[in-house]
Amino acid sequence: MTEKLGPEARAEKLSPLLASGWAEVEGRDAIAKTFVFRNFVEAFGFMARAALWAEKLNHHPEWSNVYKTVEVTLTTHDAGGLSALDMELATRMDALAG
Repeated sequence: MTEKLGPEARAEKLSPLLASGWAEVEGRDAIAKTFVFRNFVEAFGFMARAALWAEKLNHHPEWSNVYKTVEVTLTTHDAGGLSALDMELATRMDALAG
């Protein structure tokens, strides 16, 4: 089972993600980001590439897609909040989105 991040690790790993546009979700121990692409094909391509990482990490996002917009929320349900898996997947998603 994946463990929830402690305060020090959380602050260290969360800081660069907040700087790149991720935000803490009010009322939940989760982070969220909205990715906007030029069109549906680019948005769907991002989701397909991100899905491969999610499978590899065995960690799956809460997400939705409407046309060229992908909204993502990350948390580790088993851990009851943010874990290293969320930080890793968020970092991978940022890299995929370019």
